[in-house]
Amino acid sequence: MNRRTLYLVACAAPPARHVSVGIRAAQAAGWDVCLILTPAAYRWAVEDAEGEIEELRELTGHPVRHSYKLPSEADVLPAADAFLVAPATFNTLNKWAQGAADTLALGLITEAIGLGKPIVALPSFNTAQARHPVFERSIATLREAGVNVVLGEGKYVPRPPGQGRPREFPWQLALDALPTGKQP
Repeated sequence: MNRRTLYLVACAAPPARHVSVGIRAAQAAGWDVCLILTPAAYRWAVEDAEGEIEELRELTGHPVRHSYKLPSEADVLPAADAFLVAPATFNTLNKWAQGAADTLALGLITEAIGLGKPIVALPSFNTAQARHPVFERSIATLREAGVNVVLGEGKYVPRPPGQGRPREFPWQLALDALPTGKQP
């Protein structure tokens, strides 16, 4: 079976606790999903739900990655055709826009820009964070680099602090923004 491979990069925001919803939706859309977690999201998965990492590995059929491998180690994931960064936190979006690659998640998505891979980012942050002066510049930088940031009217709209609903995260908005055909 020649399926497209999607790297789902999940950051430590409340919707990450329900990342299996996004994985299943992407699989239903025909994607072979590989899950990459930021170090904090990995910690949440390990400490908040015993056995969740193993369940996510079984769901995707791939190891769940969260840290760089050693140079002598083989790649354990197939090459990505596209990237979905969801939930994309305020921290990750700003570091990504600045070109930081200090985690596996950031390293992969900063490289994806240079490789010209399709990238969709579905944010999860609050209205107070959105008012930070650097934030608009970061989003503009990512969009100029070709990242489809699903943010604004009819897309993801930040909620006031403490009022997020992780189970209502709009995974389908991001999946609808992904390319539909096999990438060259």
